[in-house]
Amino acid sequence: MYGDTARFCPRDGSLLVEVQAKLAATPPPPGGTGVRTPPTPARALDRAASLSGQLLDTRYQVLKKLGEGGMSYVYLAKEVATASQVAIKVLSPKLATDKSSVERLRREAGLAMRLDHPNVCRIMRLGESEDGLIYLVMPFLEGELLSDREVRGGPMELTAGIDVLQQVCAGLHHAHELQIVHRDLKPENIMLVPVDGGRERAVVMDFGLAKERRADPAIAKLTATGIILGTPEFMSPEQIRGKPLDARSDVYALGIVAFEMFSGKLPFQGRNAQEMMIARLRGQPLPLRQFRPDLPPALEKALARAMATAPDDRYATAFEFAEALTAQASPGGVFGKLKEKLT
Repeated sequence: MYGDTARFCPRDGSLLVEVQAKLAATPPPPGGTGVRTPPTPARALDRAASLSGQLLDTRYQVLKKLGEGGMSYVYLAKEVATASQVAIKVLSPKLATDKSSVERLRREAGLAMRLDHPNVCRIMRLGESEDGLIYLVMPFLEGELLSDREVRGGPMELTAGIDVLQQVCAGLHHAHELQIVHRDLKPENIMLVPVDGGRERAVVMDFGLAKERRADPAIAKLTATGIILGTPEFMSPEQIRGKPLDARSDVYALGIVAFEMFSGKLPFQGRNAQEMMIARLRGQPLPLRQFRPDLPPALEKALARAMATAPDDRYATAFEFAEALTAQASPGGVFGKLKEKLT
């Protein structure tokens, strides 16, 4: 037996999944024969997609759906015991029967539970409901996705943009120090949360594609199917080629995020995702000041280095990229204590 607060097995270090007492089958309808029948996949899918207003595992009152993707549904919920709001990510039942998908979700939780930084969204718990729904519990962050901010507000001005990028660098640097690479950094995975003083806290979300640099063979098998995981517009050349990744791949993706944030454009052009991927393998990024001549040349140079085709030509760490960005801000200003923020 494990203690109530245990998250990892003391013998092999594997992540513990909290499982409620499972129902062997669905209760018979009134007047029925008393024979219990297993829930159907369609019923499980319907439940995962429509949890709003329901109680999950007697612990979480689900309030509303926040979004959904190919692999999961995300809900806003209230923890019954504490009345605190949380976000719950429920794995699609279509994928919950796939061992590799479940293993990826458990890996996500195991990695993210090790992360502890104000610029990274942590995972609080991994659970499985009595009817087989596998889910992650995270703090609910009330803010705006960077992708939505770009649509609403257009290209960012210099000071605000550098502040956001430095904070993202701080979160990535923390993850990289733990040998964790995000692999899917994009504006949709960066949340801007209002804080006191009128500033915003940038939080890196969704380490669902995160990968330990020192991956064990079991984890390596999960990405050995020939399917490239990630978002095509932001993939590094080595990720496109299916090569081993390290912190410099995230630096590359953040360079593209920064270019789009300041210009409203992508630095590599193409009629579709495939052409843009080929452009990143063979070409150079467009000059930032082609779209924003008001920005300093040194910033254009910093982003170009972050997006260099060869990893060895980029900044070696997110910390180095942040220092290059700091040079664009006034000394002694809000960015004067960058090193304290990153360490």
